Amino acid sequence: MSRTNSTFTPEAIRALTRKISLVENALPGHEELLRDLAAPDDARVIGVTGPPGAGKSTLVDALIARYVEEGRSVAVVCVDPSSPFSRGALLGDRIRMNRWHDHPDVFIRSLSTRGALGGLNPMTIGVTELLRAAGFERVIVETVGVGQSEVEIAGLADVTVVVLVPEGGDEIQAMKAGLLEIADIFVVNKGDRPDSDAFIGSLRTRILPGGVTDIPIFKCVATTGEGVPALHAVIEQKLTETVASEKKVTLLADKAWQLIRERKMRGVDRKMMEDRIREELNKGGMRLFRFIEQY
Repeated sequence: MSRTNSTFTPEAIRALTRKISLVENALPGHEELLRDLAAPDDARVIGVTGPPGAGKSTLVDALIARYVEEGRSVAVVCVDPSSPFSRGALLGDRIRMNRWHDHPDVFIRSLSTRGALGGLNPMTIGVTELLRAAGFERVIVETVGVGQSEVEIAGLADVTVVVLVPEGGDEIQAMKAGLLEIADIFVVNKGDRPDSDAFIGSLRTRILPGGVTDIPIFKCVATTGEGVPALHAVIEQKLTETVASEKKVTLLADKAWQLIRERKMRGVDRKMMEDRIREELNKGGMRLFRFIEQY
């Protein structure tokens, strides 16, 4: 049953935005804020990932519409590629979902990857927990499609949706191991294209072992909403299934591992590292692995 959404006032959203910025930028006080969070068990996280151009943002927009129709509150975290120089987000996925910008039960925030190889900002877990604790019933995390490194999303999401397109056969082969590890649901988007049925058949026989699997494959056209109601229903079904204890342990261990790694890297100053590399290059004979050991 949907919870009341009366807490999502403009003032509450502004306060939440400030908290997210505090966590995203690892500012003083963010650890204390996260330590005291208490999120309800029925606030669930949906991961949406896949190669660039697969239509992930359009599909997420269609899923938002489904949740709004059934009276649920939903938050979306769009993890964008970041510039290697400014560390800022290069894409503004919120622009693609701008019809929800003033909806009281929808909150959308873009985060840059900031060099993270798994398509996730190092603080995405903290931001996601903030949104759950704020009372959003569904949190959708859309990640950058960067192939096998996307396995990190499995440590964050309760259900992971991998979005593909009919033209992506070669790309899928390259990502095979990562996809098999993380996918709870496959979506073949742009399913109105001529090769979509053949692609789905190929996906079943070439990618999934023996062509026999319990991982559902959906054909969708996100721009028109075709196939989205059935996808939404299966997502919700999987979210309500009892999570096996071992899977829950694995997911929590993944989250803990990522957070510990991020904290251990916190003392590494990128600007200082660049300065030292510049000095080594000027001296000549720069050896990367020796530099790493000394650093």
